[in-house]
Amino acid sequence: MNPEAAPHANEPAPTIGENAYRRIRSDIVFGRLAPGQKLKLERLRDAYGASISTLREILNRLSSESLVVAEGQRGFEVAPVSAENLREIAALRLLLEGHALEQSFAAGDMDWEGRVVAAHHKLATLERRMRAGDFSETELWKRYDWEFHQALISACGSVVLMETHAGVFDKYLRYQMIALSFRGDIAAEEHRIMHDAALERDAAKAREVLVRHVEGGVEHALATGTIAS
Repeated sequence: MNPEAAPHANEPAPTIGENAYRRIRSDIVFGRLAPGQKLKLERLRDAYGASISTLREILNRLSSESLVVAEGQRGFEVAPVSAENLREIAALRLLLEGHALEQSFAAGDMDWEGRVVAAHHKLATLERRMRAGDFSETELWKRYDWEFHQALISACGSVVLMETHAGVFDKYLRYQMIALSFRGDIAAEEHRIMHDAALERDAAKAREVLVRHVEGGVEHALATGTIAS
């Protein structure tokens, strides 16, 4: 998530290829490149400033992440979406995030609590604006949503688990962006309960609400009719 973020001061600036990868990946996740859209190398070269050979490498990399489909001699296209795939992604997210929640709640310290509180504050602020009818910052809302859920599991002690969860969350997020799925008061209340459960170290409550949260998000996205069965 947040592939366009600037590097830390002690990290080298991303290469042209890495920057193009982050931008293309972000455009797929946030729906700017639509499911099924053909990815013509010449157009991508003009849009992202990378060479044809570099773009082929990028698209093959995204294909390994299931965000792009390689069509042999016919080129590449953005991965399609389906109700079945969304349900599979949601089930995997619940498996990973539920396990990580338990580990994180048991090990979290004051710094972890601070991350959870700060991330929830930003998310709740955006959710209040959207509940009032302001949908001008939907991408920022989803970035804050990602930050909150990552904060909840950030004390789990496993970098691999965090990275795997982030990849699955991005695929789930893509469906939400395609469907423009926002459940208003219900989602905001679920986030509040998970925030409170974290501070109380009540992993069972957090997992219970997480199941409702994710499964409710799936059904709400499918109800929009924008995702084929």
